[in-house]
Amino acid sequence: MEIFLHILVNNLLPLSVMIAIGIVLQRSFSLDIKTLSKLNFYLFSPAIIFNLLYKTDVSWAVIGFVLLFFFVFMLLQYGVTEIVIRLRGFQGGKRAAMRNSVLFYNSANYGIPLNQLAFAGNPQTLAIQVLIMMMQSLIPNTYGIYSVNSHRKNISFIWKTIASMPVIYVIPVAFAMRGLNVELPAFLQTPVDYLANAFLGTAIITLGVQLGSMKWQLSRPLLVDIGLSCLLRLGAGPALAALVVWGMNGLGMHISPLMASALIVSSAVPTSLSSVLLAVEFDNEPEFSSQVVFASTLLSIFSVTLVISLLHI
Repeated sequence: MEIFLHILVNNLLPLSVMIAIGIVLQRSFSLDIKTLSKLNFYLFSPAIIFNLLYKTDVSWAVIGFVLLFFFVFMLLQYGVTEIVIRLRGFQGGKRAAMRNSVLFYNSANYGIPLNQLAFAGNPQTLAIQVLIMMMQSLIPNTYGIYSVNSHRKNISFIWKTIASMPVIYVIPVAFAMRGLNVELPAFLQTPVDYLANAFLGTAIITLGVQLGSMKWQLSRPLLVDIGLSCLLRLGAGPALAALVVWGMNGLGMHISPLMASALIVSSAVPTSLSSVLLAVEFDNEPEFSSQVVFASTLLSIFSVTLVISLLHI
């Protein structure tokens, strides 16, 4: 019950208030959602990624275990999602939107507070969550851009777009500066902090603006697709993560119970705002993507509580 109430009060209710503000602003002023999307992609998201990687202490052994887990988990999640996509007969942009809604999950503003709560602020589990967040920031800015454009743009355009994403440069720079003990001057650190702090509010407002601009004409097929996405993200996600951890232990990698629990919890969070930002930025099923984020966040209050209970954290 404590986990349930904490998620409700500290994750769901604040998110709902911010979404409501975005909806009201959109209905009142018809905001330019493309501008909000670009602010997130080119300023706020790179800033928060740099800050977390630059300031979090993590060993190379942990990095290796987490990256191995992540790649195997993502391959399994991709495979399961692809089966559903083919069974449903999705075409074009809808295929990419469904994949993104499952593969991209909210490891930052949802996952990090959840990790801190579930593991009582343990620095080891926080380091694991930050690494997952790093990968969940890198993939939407590379594969995500490819997936929403591959059916309608040439490869040259896609590579140029990916190359323009600051996140792919921020990650190695943050690691290099931390590894070499390079201190960021105060006149640069302060603006980075300001931009990082602006990420969450702007991203959620963007979701609200997108929801406020929709017609909300829900058909039965759309509801089924949203339900399937939520099931794959909130149900299959942690189940597959547990399978990967079990397999790694079976191969003699000796994943500690604490690390195993942290990896499984990291996979149980709802769909990321990145899927909405990609959908809006490249005009690829923005209504479906927005509604999946909204629905999965609401349902996660029950699914995440169940996962944590089953892990006996």
